Amino acid sequence: MTYLNNPGALYDDEPSQLTPSQSFFINVLPLLLTVAIMLVQFFIFDDFTPHIPLACGIVITGLFVYFRKGKWRDMENHFLKVIKIGLPAIIILMGVGMLIATWIAAGTVSTILYYGFHFFSPTNFLFTLCLLCALISLATGTSWGTAGTVGLAMMGVGEGLGIPPHVTAGAIISGAFFGDKMSPLSDTTNLTPAAAEIGIWEHIKGMVPTTLPALVICLIFYAWLGTQYSNDNMNLQVIHDVKETIKTHYNISLITLIPAVIVIVAAVMKMPALPTVFAGVIVAGLIALFLQGVSVAELFHVLQNGVNSQTGMPLVDKLLSKGGVMSMTWVVSLTIFAMAFVGSIEYYGSLNAIMNKVKDFIKGRFGLVSSAYGATAGSSLIIGDVYTSLVLPGRLLKDKYEELGYEKTILTRSIEDCGTLLSPLIPWNMGGAFIAATLGVATFDYVPFAVLCWLSPLIGLIYMFLGVFMPKSKGRQSKEKIAKWEGL
Repeated sequence: MTYLNNPGALYDDEPSQLTPSQSFFINVLPLLLTVAIMLVQFFIFDDFTPHIPLACGIVITGLFVYFRKGKWRDMENHFLKVIKIGLPAIIILMGVGMLIATWIAAGTVSTILYYGFHFFSPTNFLFTLCLLCALISLATGTSWGTAGTVGLAMMGVGEGLGIPPHVTAGAIISGAFFGDKMSPLSDTTNLTPAAAEIGIWEHIKGMVPTTLPALVICLIFYAWLGTQYSNDNMNLQVIHDVKETIKTHYNISLITLIPAVIVIVAAVMKMPALPTVFAGVIVAGLIALFLQGVSVAELFHVLQNGVNSQTGMPLVDKLLSKGGVMSMTWVVSLTIFAMAFVGSIEYYGSLNAIMNKVKDFIKGRFGLVSSAYGATAGSSLIIGDVYTSLVLPGRLLKDKYEELGYEKTILTRSIEDCGTLLSPLIPWNMGGAFIAATLGVATFDYVPFAVLCWLSPLIGLIYMFLGVFMPKSKGRQSKEKIAKWEGL
């Protein structure tokens, strides 16, 4: 009976990896060839979709496995196991698509925008914008969605207020990527701990020491910077028009904020991410039915395909035309390809070969953190795919953290600092390409003002040098306590 007919035997007697070659170059050649194909796709074809290059990488790795007398089935079994690790994140992503759609249909997003706009003034625009983007991204789990909706709208508002576009873009990016990094609904926040094989709440707790101080410093900076552009005579007509359009087409009420409150409370209580998402979907769906007048048939369509807003105001329609399961197919398919590719080169031995080269360098916290930073930033710079840059270092270094007795939350924190947060600062990275195209600002122009994205990794390096917020694993702590008592 084949593994197709007996899924329970999928991983039985599977070799952990192929017998490595004596040549380091041969061991990493599939990875190098895949990177070359991806660079051609990005810079020659001018297409920032890495799906096909990653698929080519899987085939290339399979050919190398065959030439070294290995079996495709063994490699396939291994990358399916790696994909299985990411399945919870993939399912959550599809749930988030439904969540965004129902929140729009229920008026939750509209209410957040409506009340959020009440706090805008010329002097506090940057501060409030960063905070609003952080809250929306935290609630929805998507930096790209936040930047492409609220962020895009606020670019026009900022221009009307006389604030340079690159400054407004910096505030948007800082807020949006804070929420993306810290939200239990985020794809990156689910994928990173899955690759390193730790729990999502452990991961989120581990990121607080670098990310929260960075946000506080950002808000202080934007509060000060906003005073440099203050002018009470500036035209706020765009905000007024958006508010009136929203009020005309939605029942704005505190009731519509209940789905967001439920998600936030569940997050504070550390509820599993998937039940949290579904709770938000169900409550928002009921509010859409009974408060916004959405029919059951319309609700099912929205859950599948998202909302197609038709308020008559193009800006509002762009803000509120989002969500649905189908909206997540691009990200879900890319996640599958990325994890399958990493699993393939892991089986082939590429990751082990790289690890053998750097293992003498990794002897303590300096080596651990700098290796995580280097592997993640290098992947982001060379490959340009944020998902591969999150998965690859996690698979590469997770065992080394265990070996040296440090919590893997340090690893996942470092990966997100250099993967999630640095992606919008690299012009040829998926994040940088998307943000630049969406907001219409060149990457290098907004980099100095996207303070959170470079400040959080910097804080992580400071912790590394000081030796603070570098927790040791419980097993290591127990051994040290025993040694201490034995020494008395």
